[in-house]
Amino acid sequence: MLSEVLLVSAPGKVILHGEHAVVHGKVALAVALNLRTFLRLQPHSSGKVDLNLPNIGIKRAWDVARLQLLDTSFLAPEALSPTCVCLFACGTEQGDVTAPTPEQVEKLKEVAGLPDDCAVTERLAVLAFLYLYLSIFWKQRTLPSLDVVVWSELPPGAGLGSSAAYSVCLAAAFLTTCEEIPNPLKDGEHINRWTKEDLELINKWAFQGERVIHGNPSGVDNAVSTWGGALRYQQGKISSLKRPPALQILLTNTKVPRSTKALVAGVRNRLLKFPEIVAPLLTSIDAISLECERVLGEMGEAPALEQYLVLEELIDMNQHHLNALGVGHVSLDQLCQVTRAHGLHSKLTGAGGGGCGITLLKPDLGRGGSCPEESRSEHFCSSMQ
Repeated sequence: MLSEVLLVSAPGKVILHGEHAVVHGKVALAVALNLRTFLRLQPHSSGKVDLNLPNIGIKRAWDVARLQLLDTSFLAPEALSPTCVCLFACGTEQGDVTAPTPEQVEKLKEVAGLPDDCAVTERLAVLAFLYLYLSIFWKQRTLPSLDVVVWSELPPGAGLGSSAAYSVCLAAAFLTTCEEIPNPLKDGEHINRWTKEDLELINKWAFQGERVIHGNPSGVDNAVSTWGGALRYQQGKISSLKRPPALQILLTNTKVPRSTKALVAGVRNRLLKFPEIVAPLLTSIDAISLECERVLGEMGEAPALEQYLVLEELIDMNQHHLNALGVGHVSLDQLCQVTRAHGLHSKLTGAGGGGCGITLLKPDLGRGGSCPEESRSEHFCSSMQ
């Protein structure tokens, strides 16, 4: 069992194309952000496990001895073993796994001891923490006493993968603490990353945390947060984009809160209600993702203006499709209108319904370009590399 302090961090993400369609087996293109979530884990002997999330004002503590006496059979069987014979060793894709049932989540709420009026963000963060803590440490003779602090540069509920980065940090820290994966730091090192095999295990456990939070996530958020870089994701299969160019992207946080779970469910309901209309929309979004992947692969280190124009067209088409799926919002429409007046092209990123939008910056703008002042939203620039 780990005895020293452990520091872990994981990046947020931006989805370029494929939102919502990825839940239905289509391709998504996503890139890691230079905005991160950080975790500090310190083992101690207080007999308690403490969780501190200063960004959202959460401080919780549980008595380890009481948790040790719990009947954890309510947890999904495939989540109870770090080797997870059914899920992890047999090649089953993430999307094929049944999410935790409402009954299991309700039982977890009892364990958490949360009040009925607990805010949704706090409740989900605590449930994911306890789910991963109890599941990963279940084989230990005694549950460890830990002090866990998690803070983030990512705004919650904005479509930038804050919950996935949270789940990745928890999974990595807990797996390292119980020595299911080794601490990658050697003597004298201050930063390092895990091996491919260890990252795969971290990713799959993080997906479990995402399922507690979102119900039916695609898996793309935790994959990007685990692996970093620019990725192509489809039905649990991850591959790096080949020679992606260094694009500059303006992120705009509309600061409009929304529920990813509700938006994903809304698209699914619309697909069931209008299958002959919605299914072609998802297929078209898939084609947009594939075309974007092709163009990015051709751009290399010397992008041409014509290629930027194609990327802008794809952004516009995808945004219209996402509006047709019912995940747009007036704040995102305003973003598109304001940036278009400046010759730029924008779309939502993530679940939509508010949250964040992305704007492709042409080379002549770069980091020094001015942000449109008509919007009262929060702006910051990031690079896709």
